[in-house]
Amino acid sequence: MLLPSIACNLDKNLLQTALPLFESGKVEGLEWSFDALFKRPNIPDWFQELLLAYANEGRLIGHGVYFSLFSGKWMPEQAEWLTQLRQFAKAYRFDHVTEHFGFMTGEDFHKGAPLSIPFTNSTVAIGIDRLKRIQDACNCPVGLENLAFAYGLEEVKKHGEFLEKLIEPVNGFIILDLHNLFCQLHNFEVGFDEILALYPLQRVREIHISGGSWEDSMVAPNRKVRRDTHDEPVPETVFDLLEKTIGRCPNLKFVVLEQLSNALNTEEEQLAFRQDFWKMNHIIVQHNAPIIAPTNDFMPMERLMLASQPAEDLLLAEQQAELSNILETAANYEDGHQRLLNSTLENSAWQVENWNPAMLETAIAIARKWKQGF
Repeated sequence: MLLPSIACNLDKNLLQTALPLFESGKVEGLEWSFDALFKRPNIPDWFQELLLAYANEGRLIGHGVYFSLFSGKWMPEQAEWLTQLRQFAKAYRFDHVTEHFGFMTGEDFHKGAPLSIPFTNSTVAIGIDRLKRIQDACNCPVGLENLAFAYGLEEVKKHGEFLEKLIEPVNGFIILDLHNLFCQLHNFEVGFDEILALYPLQRVREIHISGGSWEDSMVAPNRKVRRDTHDEPVPETVFDLLEKTIGRCPNLKFVVLEQLSNALNTEEEQLAFRQDFWKMNHIIVQHNAPIIAPTNDFMPMERLMLASQPAEDLLLAEQQAELSNILETAANYEDGHQRLLNSTLENSAWQVENWNPAMLETAIAIARKWKQGF
């Protein structure tokens, strides 16, 4: 049975917007970004009651933002993140826990934006090590969300395979974010069926839908880049993608609507969010079927063995630091491109020589925007 859900955190605008939906009794799952509490370490009793209400029904899911799965160097903040997750998992009993694909730019653990990394044996080993540690901390299924951003079409085509290699050792799953795919459909002029065929759809346990924004490109005149900014209503195209995808994922359980709270300031914006939920709910109702036992519970097939020390790649860490610095301080695309060609990333697995100019320009904009934190 598919569960219409919303991403809901401890935020006034979001809670005010979602209240009528909760009162309707139609919000059947709740996704909580548990690691976003660094700004508000104390959880009010009423919010705890909301979390427990969903947890007790097996319908609370945890979504991480800041773990930085592919950081080449293991950080004390990652160990602290796992400790926090272990505590929350005991208190609230998540049905599953997920993280974003990528690494966080910026030096501060809570500042930066998740960006992609090369598909290498080293990055696969680091990702598997980190997923094992997450699973050990939460003792429930773990998954990864597909990334919206890519530097080129070849990276887009490899993403599904990369995700499968990462999650297979922990019998993990994928959050298939359909707006992220929509970004790639537009930015790289590729067909939806072509991209979807590259993903292991039997490993999709959760789907995200959201909105985003368009950005003009200075290096590619007359071209607009689609950004996954979560600050607009869900496009009709994404609802169409949901219609096309929902029946092709045999282990799908949650369909989650996301939007940033700072885009829910007015009554009009809040109404649009609720209307998006009802559209999503209608699609789910049309596709729902009697309860069928899933073919995969996404728990590890055998006991996971953790290495005594987390996997690291110090060269990767140096390259990530250098890339972050270039993206955050480049004056423009030309400056960033030239600095990359004179960096340790030249002639490396990053393949910076082949990066799409409009996407490098976008990466610079993302890194600048989020270097002060989400």
